[in-house]
Amino acid sequence: MARPLRRRGAPRVIGLAGGVVLLVSLLCGSAQDAETAEKAQKVQEVQEAQERARVLVTTVDTEITPVIADHVAGALERAERQGYAAYAIELDTPGGLSESMGDIVRGILGSRVPVLVYVAPQGARAASAGAVITLAAHVAVMAPGTSIGAATPVGLQGEDLAAKVVNDAAAQAESLARLRGRNVAQAVAMVRQGRSLAVDEAVRLKVVDARAPSLEAALRVADGRRVLVAGERTVTVRTADARVDRAELSFFEQVRQALANPNLAYLLLTVGILGLLYELASPGVGVAGGIGVVSLLLALFSLAVLPVNVVGVLLLGVAAALFVAELFVPGTGGLAAGGGVALVLAGVFLFDAAQGVRVEPVVVVPTAVLMVVLAVLAGRVALRSRRGKAVSGTDAYRDRTVTVHKSEDGREQAFMDGTWWSVRSTGPPLQHGDQVRVVDLDGLTLVVEPVEKT
Repeated sequence: MARPLRRRGAPRVIGLAGGVVLLVSLLCGSAQDAETAEKAQKVQEVQEAQERARVLVTTVDTEITPVIADHVAGALERAERQGYAAYAIELDTPGGLSESMGDIVRGILGSRVPVLVYVAPQGARAASAGAVITLAAHVAVMAPGTSIGAATPVGLQGEDLAAKVVNDAAAQAESLARLRGRNVAQAVAMVRQGRSLAVDEAVRLKVVDARAPSLEAALRVADGRRVLVAGERTVTVRTADARVDRAELSFFEQVRQALANPNLAYLLLTVGILGLLYELASPGVGVAGGIGVVSLLLALFSLAVLPVNVVGVLLLGVAAALFVAELFVPGTGGLAAGGGVALVLAGVFLFDAAQGVRVEPVVVVPTAVLMVVLAVLAGRVALRSRRGKAVSGTDAYRDRTVTVHKSEDGREQAFMDGTWWSVRSTGPPLQHGDQVRVVDLDGLTLVVEPVEKT
């Protein structure tokens, strides 16, 4: 009876073992699938993090002009379009045009990506317009040895207008400081009192967010901060160990920026007027005229970028007219002196100083004095040219004395300037050896008259 029982239990044992093996296999497979899925999710998260961790950076180490404003606007658009985690401006500026500053501030406020302003390198400053741009940034960081402030608008248009400009700038600084949670009182003081702050004081007073020795450190400082971007949307800045892409000024933009200089524009205008002046005084191969035209074209481009006053342009036209008049009425140099005075006044009123743009006096006065001297010399050159003998055409031969020669066939001829000319008398017949004076030119024939003998 025992054997049959053992025979019937064997299959049960085998089935039980198989079930256990199958269960273990299923459990192991599930664990492997879960591990694989987890790894895939981590890889995806890393890839997404790497994709987000890109920062577009622009260096602004010059005055704030329409060229800079256009470049920043283009870089912001690129940062949004290409999905950058943030846009950073490495800033070192003495200030610039308030209108261009306003364009940059509006671009930052409307940006859908966080904007970081990093005042760098060491010794850099965010002055005037640069201070307001820094206040507008979502994250503001400064390098050691830098400063911020002196944001009071500079103008030469009168106290009433200056007060209006200062009030407007102070209100803007206050609004930006409140929006970014920064020190409102200090922001207003930078405008109304022209206060400047060193980096440590700026951080302590919460005018900026932090201090960092490098751009990489500034990006780490900004990482994890929650900021409000366009559309009232709060985002977390993710810039730690981010890949940095550069969006610097192109060569053409650098040329445009170089020309957007009021002192250079004034000098180009002066050189242009001077070149045309000397071309009128002594017409020749056109070198002076060519230089003048090119200079005026470059100056016109500068004027198109900078804020120009109509009064300054009119004074510049008066100066040019007086200098040209000196060519036709050379004398004591009175007209040239008047042109010099008009040129000085043009330098003072040519640009809108309330916008932070003006020609420096150290450029205006010496340039005007030199222009007066050169205009007087041009007048002397023009006078000498008018009094001098002609070098071509009929006038080049008139009043010259030649000797008549009889040719073998009996025709009268005269040798002049290396060539034998036919001669025709306006008076009595000519004899061989007569001295005659040229009075006209008829084709290749000299029209002459006898020279009175003394």
